[in-house]
Parts: sequence; structure tokens; C-alpha cells
Amino acid sequence: MKIYSENNKALYDYEIIDSYEAGLVLQGQEVKSIKAGHINLSGSYVVIRNTEPYLIGAKIPAYQPKNAPEDYNPEQSRKLLLNKKEIDYLMGKVNERGFSLIPLKIYEQNGRIKLAFGLAKGKKKFDKKEKIKKRDVERQIRRELNSRG
Repeated sequence: MKIYSENNKALYDYEIIDSYEAGLVLQGQEVKSIKAGHINLSGSYVVIRNTEPYLIGAKIPAYQPKNAPEDYNPEQSRKLLLNKKEIDYLMGKVNERGFSLIPLKIYEQNGRIKLAFGLAKGKKKFDKKEKIKKRDVERQIRRELNSRG
């Protein structure tokens, strides 16, 4: 499994409750561009419109910009492939207050491009600060233990 892009900001801004895997409907040049590592997931999200999930805001530039179609949009919405049961469950959860669908990473599995996304709840500012403080304390403890022995 080769990972092409990860959304590290999502792990900082959101508490991931559950994660899912979906296939992506892509054009040929988009697949080549992703495999070359030209994709940006920051600021993107998943939305469900008319019982169909879409990836919104992911930037996939053209593989060869000079050879790209004139109407190509790098930020166009891309359809996700999920089971009907998963879509129904996610629609119910997203309609609840405070839940979002956030892309976590794009990777290749068995020759196919997959998107891992999570059902997430936004963190408050004090939660983020608390996590940073906890990480700093753990880091100091590790340093002290390493310096002693």
C-alpha cells in the first residue's frame, strides 16, 4: 500500500470517531497526477448530495498542464464509491449536529486509488491546547529518562 497524500491538519483539527475507505471516480490524467504525488487534501471535505458522496476541495493538478483539456478544473468535485448501507449510515450521522466527513489520506491498494476518510467531530480550541501540553510533558519525560540511562 503506497500512500500518496495525508491530511495531517485533519488529525489536529478534528477528533476522528470512525474511518471509512472509498474508491474514487477519476480521469486518466488525474490518476497519473496522483501517482506522481501531485495532490493536496488540505481544506477538502466529503459531502453527500442526493445519496451520492463527493470529495470537495481536493486539488489534483493536471499531469501535463500544457496538454490538459481547456475545461479541466483541478478542484472539481469527485464522486466516491461506497456501499448503500455506508452512505445511509453516514447521511444520518452527518445530519446530526457537529459531525463532518474529513479526508485523511489517499493511497493505492491493489492498483486502485482509494480515499480514507473519517467521521469526525471538530475539536475546541482548549482541546487542541491540552493535546499540545500533554505532548510536551511526554516529550520532557522521555528526555529525562534518556539522559539518565
